[in-house]
Amino acid sequence: MVGVISLASAMALLGQDGLWHLLAQQGAAPKGDAGGLESYLTFLPIVAIVMVFYLIMIRPDQKKRKEKEAALASLKVNDHVVTIGGIAGTVVNISAEAKFVTIRVDDKTGTKIKVLRSAISQVGTLEELTEDEKATTK
Repeated sequence: MVGVISLASAMALLGQDGLWHLLAQQGAAPKGDAGGLESYLTFLPIVAIVMVFYLIMIRPDQKKRKEKEAALASLKVNDHVVTIGGIAGTVVNISAEAKFVTIRVDDKTGTKIKVLRSAISQVGTLEELTEDEKATTK
């Protein structure tokens, strides 16, 4: 093997005095107690990065999802809604299984659409929904 030297060949190359001098320079072996704390400290930046990622990315998304679930659970007739497809309307009927919602999209013609409850993205009064639209267009 390249780079591996036996004790006998090292003694032949360095002589007996040179070998002892080389071994004396190696120093003492490190203690096991001091290395334990240092090994835990090396993981500290990784743990900090994971915590920051959780606080910035995951936690706000969980809050938004809970707010949306609460809004969908409290959905009632005459609430103004916007679907994920961008269709705005007023709730006129909620099915018995609460899986489907019928919304009226045009008051003049009485046009109604039956959509999944999970397809509703925003719930609120007409004023709240138009305020959100005005804020995003500015």
